[in-house]
Amino acid sequence: MVNRHPLEAMSSPGGARAVARCDRLGSGIFSDGEGLLFRPWLGKGYEASIGIISEWMADAGMSVRRDAATNLIGRYEGLTSDAPVLLIGSHIDSVRDGGNYDGMLGVLLGIEVVHHFYDQGVRFPFAIEVIGFGDEEGSRFPQTMITTRAMAGGLNVSGLAGLSDRDGVILETALAEAGFPISGFVGARREASDVLGYIEAHIEQGPVLEAENLAVGVVTAIAAQLRYEVRLSGQAGHAGTMAMSLRRDALAAAAEIMIGIEHIAGAGPEGLVATVGLLQVWPGVVNVVPGDVVFSMDIRAGTNAVRDMAAAQIMTVIEDVSARRRVGSEIILRQDLPAVPCDPSLTDVMAQAVENVTGEQARCLVSGAGHDAMIMAQLAPVSMLFIRCREGISHHPAESVRIDDVETSFSVLKEFIQLREGVF
Repeated sequence: MVNRHPLEAMSSPGGARAVARCDRLGSGIFSDGEGLLFRPWLGKGYEASIGIISEWMADAGMSVRRDAATNLIGRYEGLTSDAPVLLIGSHIDSVRDGGNYDGMLGVLLGIEVVHHFYDQGVRFPFAIEVIGFGDEEGSRFPQTMITTRAMAGGLNVSGLAGLSDRDGVILETALAEAGFPISGFVGARREASDVLGYIEAHIEQGPVLEAENLAVGVVTAIAAQLRYEVRLSGQAGHAGTMAMSLRRDALAAAAEIMIGIEHIAGAGPEGLVATVGLLQVWPGVVNVVPGDVVFSMDIRAGTNAVRDMAAAQIMTVIEDVSARRRVGSEIILRQDLPAVPCDPSLTDVMAQAVENVTGEQARCLVSGAGHDAMIMAQLAPVSMLFIRCREGISHHPAESVRIDDVETSFSVLKEFIQLREGVF
């Protein structure tokens, strides 16, 4: 049995306990950051989190394992040993200086739901597996959802060669040290014939539900994304002696490009967004003209067409600015995620579950953020439930949820599973 933390005031399964457990995992040995939450894939905080979440899964009546791609899986058996499986999941990793609930709340809510049925002695014609994915955020290595892709069967292992983190640690080395050879990732692939569906509960990471005073919402689709790494190469030189007319300043070029990116996204259709979130400058010395710059570029929209139109316009800006400023440019595609519609049948069931629990018609909305569900849709039908978060804040320590909202989502997930007849 698990030794319960004082914050885990609820001895029975529910949303309150899920929130308390998220808070417990937000600091101390569960974070790689001093005074902040940072839980990168395969880091010390990540592995410590895996350890205690495994205990909570076992306490909820699940057998626990990690697959060949490091994903944590708790399985609650169905009425028969060969029953197909319903997957409930989200991610365990976090961004640097992130919040307690992004990803983790979905994993822990899945455990709470299973624990409820376990306590009631209820089994279904299908098994339930709760999954904690490894690297949805891409906060350590410059690719996202590697372990999710491995499970869904869409991972190109050869494309991972040479990936390294900020400290120069190669992905293959980090995996080997954790006991997971990268060559074995193919063993994580699931067979579509064995999987009934995938559901994911997640904080909204946006302001719609709060603005409309709603605890939960049903996701109908996940926006399309493109993520690039842009490298600009100019000429470093002495800040006091290099004439302005002769400069090939990579940072000045990057700044002009970034203004162009902001202008294109701002002038586009509603739902189009573009972000530069990472900027690295070399040599990074106060009295040296920057010679090299690397920055990230994230482009998202509700449709592939709008996203791709904006990307093409941005590429033109990069080309024009680089040529005029005599700076070399290299654009590396790091992620290409098309818009993903959630399964209509499962969406209808989720909406009915919301209505049954709240007494109100479900609010349906599109997710601007990416989620493991958009990869799992390659394997099985998917459905997502959004949970209100304060002011829509996420990827920030101020990330916050209301316990009563999480209790509502707990009830909705239970209701969804019980409405299974005629769907699975």
